Amino acid sequence: MAASKPVEPQSGSGLPRWQLALLVGTPIVLGVGAVYLWNRRAKERKRTGERKTPEGSASPVQGKDGEARTNRDQENMSPLDRAQAAKNKGNKYFKATKYENAIQCYTEAISLCPKEQKADLSTFYQNRAAAYEQQMKWAEVVQDCTQAVELNPRYIKALFRRAKALEKLDNKKECLEDVTAVCILEAFQNQQSMLLADKVLKQLGKEKAKEKYKNREPMMPSPQFIKSYFSSFTDDIISQPLQKGEKKDEDKDNEGEAAQVTESSGYLKAKQYMEEENYDKIISECTKEIESGGRYTAEALLLRATFYLLIGNATAAQPDLDRVINLPDANVKLQANALIKRGSMYMQQQQPVLSTQDFNTAAEIDKRNPDVYHHRGQLKILLDQVDDAVADFDECILLRPDSALAQAQKCFALYRQAYTGNNPTRVQTAMDGFEDVIRRFPKCAEGYALYAQALTDQQQFGKADEMYDKCIELEPDNATTYVHKGLLQLQWKQDLDLGLDLISKAIEIDNKCDFAYETMGTIEVQRGNLDRAIEMFNKAINLAKSEMEMAHLYSLCDAAYAQTEVARKYGLKPPTL
Repeated sequence: MAASKPVEPQSGSGLPRWQLALLVGTPIVLGVGAVYLWNRRAKERKRTGERKTPEGSASPVQGKDGEARTNRDQENMSPLDRAQAAKNKGNKYFKATKYENAIQCYTEAISLCPKEQKADLSTFYQNRAAAYEQQMKWAEVVQDCTQAVELNPRYIKALFRRAKALEKLDNKKECLEDVTAVCILEAFQNQQSMLLADKVLKQLGKEKAKEKYKNREPMMPSPQFIKSYFSSFTDDIISQPLQKGEKKDEDKDNEGEAAQVTESSGYLKAKQYMEEENYDKIISECTKEIESGGRYTAEALLLRATFYLLIGNATAAQPDLDRVINLPDANVKLQANALIKRGSMYMQQQQPVLSTQDFNTAAEIDKRNPDVYHHRGQLKILLDQVDDAVADFDECILLRPDSALAQAQKCFALYRQAYTGNNPTRVQTAMDGFEDVIRRFPKCAEGYALYAQALTDQQQFGKADEMYDKCIELEPDNATTYVHKGLLQLQWKQDLDLGLDLISKAIEIDNKCDFAYETMGTIEVQRGNLDRAIEMFNKAINLAKSEMEMAHLYSLCDAAYAQTEVARKYGLKPPTL
């Protein structure tokens, strides 16, 4: 797709990505059009039961004679025994859904309990909080759970109950800290607490990203990223070199030299700047063409919209794309390209219905445009419609048999379908397909990269490493490949130093590679270097190309920050590398 970074489908492990900031040994594998997480931990033991009941047994229902005996017995009881009796009576009322009576009994237990009996006293506070929870008195729940945690800092029930109440009070930051502590104490074995953490992190990420993104300074990505973006289009007028008649005669004989435009056209100047990789001037030159009403107005609108998308300014891009799509006399190729890019933008904004509509419209107006099927195929992968994706890739290949990228992505789609369906025969067929692709298209770096990911899944690490070396040989300035190779070293050899060296090399090649900073931050969390991790995540946030991508990065950063607070308050840390 033409989106700057792929939208994240559900991962095969079933775990949300924020856990990368808390769990050990989870390499990232980034494919074209999809992100997959692989978890090397043991299979999770799921416990989904609600924590609703108070602690301790309820007293049996007694008649008048029993109550009289109880009163006489209490005169001879110790204060702690009397407190326990009050608690048991409260439990009886709780189970009978008489919560106000239960609260009175728990309050009595708290007043009777000796202060030095911290474990019992914390239970009484937690039980009263459970009753308040049933009455939806969230502030009282927080207050009593806080008392319980102060008496017993690793009290899971009280921490989790307080987390749920804090969520109801819209105190997401403290809710996250509590539920993070619970996840660590339960060794990430309880789905209920993990789901709450995931929910709160996503909410925090969206809120922070919404505010940050609208006030961010647009940033031009690296030349490598821009060239890679345009290389995904084969039928795109605006990305083609200057045509005959647009250059001076003397320049036509000077191969490799920047062309000089023949007329005062902002669009043609912008195209010249593209050839020179002088990308910062393109938007302003396109604006001149548009404002003057020049002959290339439609092309200038599309080129300007494309660079708005590249710098992460979808708000500015959409009106330009809308104009191109609705121009009555525009070239159909321009309109189809605009629909592809607007459809990709909608997918970035998590609007799959609008995205699908734009791709389908593009296919209707330009049936023989291979780009439409190529990018729609990637959309279908994101929507987990693999059969439709393969059909689109086949149509792209039919129209353009030399499209190595479509061939490689078709193989990857078939591989993912076979792998997740646990079909070894079809997995092997897909792997054979990769071999055929790299044999027929030895210059296609993407073919080697996708094959390397499949080989890593199959734990054929040595061969995967060779494929990444091929990628680097073909595209030595592609930072993402170094990140993947670094992750492979961690998974294959547990070589932390080599992995970090390769990721550092990626940042050296492209200091705007947000994926490298994100991955570095994840590894630093796993090493226990939380301050360094937060620094890396913040760098990635500042480079994010979409609000959705930024929200995801904030989730990772917030997960790491919550862990620092949990370590400070309770001395809790998950295992580190």
